[in-house]
Amino acid sequence: MRAIELQAFGGPEVLEVVDRPDPVPAANEVLIDVTAIGVNFADTHVTSNDYLAPQTLPLIPGGEVVGTLADGRRVLAAVSNGGYAQRVAANSATVYQIPDGVSDEQALCLLVQGLTAWHTLATLGHLKPGETVVIHAAAGGVGTLAIQLAKMWGGFVIAVASGEAKAELARSLGADVVIDSDPEGLRERMLAANGGKRVDIVLEMVGGSTFDASLAALAPFGRVITYGMASREMATPVNPALLCKGSKTVAGFWLAHCFGNPALLNEPLAELFALVASGAITPVIGETFALTDARAAHIAMLARQTTGKVVLDPAR
Repeated sequence: MRAIELQAFGGPEVLEVVDRPDPVPAANEVLIDVTAIGVNFADTHVTSNDYLAPQTLPLIPGGEVVGTLADGRRVLAAVSNGGYAQRVAANSATVYQIPDGVSDEQALCLLVQGLTAWHTLATLGHLKPGETVVIHAAAGGVGTLAIQLAKMWGGFVIAVASGEAKAELARSLGADVVIDSDPEGLRERMLAANGGKRVDIVLEMVGGSTFDASLAALAPFGRVITYGMASREMATPVNPALLCKGSKTVAGFWLAHCFGNPALLNEPLAELFALVASGAITPVIGETFALTDARAAHIAMLARQTTGKVVLDPAR
């Protein structure tokens, strides 16, 4: 089978096209013929070995795939690594049948991005109707779904995006206000977008000064939910006394901690499938690259040139 393998850590240049034997499933695994592969920003961290979990070489990156089982069922699957390949062995506990009315590409939007949007808003954000939600990287995979979920659950959504095309995408999905992502003056723009008032919830994955501005913009009892550090820049250390002064909450989210707890995976994913099948939310499917162009996919993602869900086609 064709796959993408790392023999060294680094940037997109270390992604190599290789031929490897098909994986042999263990007793608790199933073999999936892959039809679409999800590309996540976390994959760029895996490639450079600065992700939350340390990596070992050689490895095939990729944490999610859609494909078919031997009996023809369409499934969505999470894997620890190995997704950038034409066949994948996946633990049966993290394989989910795709319902009718949901396409392969739509399903691919729901595992990492969909569940992250769901949990950051509901489990950690405790979003209540009427609250203001700031969504950074609003045109990305998580952001495009978070806008729709936050609006459906009664939030006032301030989307943060770079460039008019991304801003227009955020508006089309229901964002009430869209502001520019330039860190300079970001706090002031967040407050202005909320009528001069501080905000209740911020979904933050940029890090650095963007995190600092987000924390500074919080209202009393406000929550910043951080789920990434795309800028690869550290934020200013948080002073606990200042959290007390503002009754603020800073929470982190990593989807890996949901695995092993069916209530945190199965029920939200079933809800997301139903919402997509009914047309209540619409996953945004971005550019599809050939598997052999995985380098180009990573380059585009690191350059902030992508929107929605980025996909690799294992047939090419």
